[in-house]
Amino acid sequence: MPQLTHFATPCPEPINSQILQMVVDNLTDISMVGIAPSNPLYNVYQYAVGYEVHLYLEALSGAKGIAVELIVATDDEDPETVIGFLLYLPVKDDPQACGVAYMAVQASHRRRGVARAMLQDMLGRYPHAELTCTVAKVPWFESMGFQVLGVRGTQVLMNTRDHGTEGLMGLLDVTSIYSSLEVRQIHTYLLQKHGKRAMIDAEKQRDRHLDQMTRNAKAFVLDRLSKDPGRGSRPD
Repeated sequence: MPQLTHFATPCPEPINSQILQMVVDNLTDISMVGIAPSNPLYNVYQYAVGYEVHLYLEALSGAKGIAVELIVATDDEDPETVIGFLLYLPVKDDPQACGVAYMAVQASHRRRGVARAMLQDMLGRYPHAELTCTVAKVPWFESMGFQVLGVRGTQVLMNTRDHGTEGLMGLLDVTSIYSSLEVRQIHTYLLQKHGKRAMIDAEKQRDRHLDQMTRNAKAFVLDRLSKDPGRGSRPD
């Protein structure tokens, strides 16, 4: 079994570095965009999502005015090696509620109960939990006690109860990352490397993929809630 460590204050820099590397390595799974490595825009999202997670790790200090907690899984044979992390946001005015922000497990350690152990640890602290996931991951989260409530963007909205919390969950405003100098520099480099036509095609490919993910999520939730009309909210 993995060794789990809970952080409600900043964690050591070696752990931060390994978490951020894991984000870069597992971007397709972590990002709501679900962009594939074959898309030239992949590097843009690697930086942007990595920086988002970096900001939330910084927020563990409390300096950003939101509540953030972190569970880190390390290898039982090599406790210096991070094999998974779960970053979640406790809800203000509801001590039982939280929302999952990011979760990942190293590819080499999947199907060994790492994600299950981290989620169980979180649910032991905050039993009223909410998250979003792709349609393909719904059965696994259902096995953890989550149920389908609706759609949020490209993903299925799930909760451990049949309703969301009425409390407020603090979020960082990360929209400016995508217009930052660093992202513009990465985009310029990619434009020079691949050419204008390839980058336009990459954007179209991304947008088609997002549309498909959104349609799949809406169709899945509509079907699921039609079989249990007393629960959840209809997709738009």
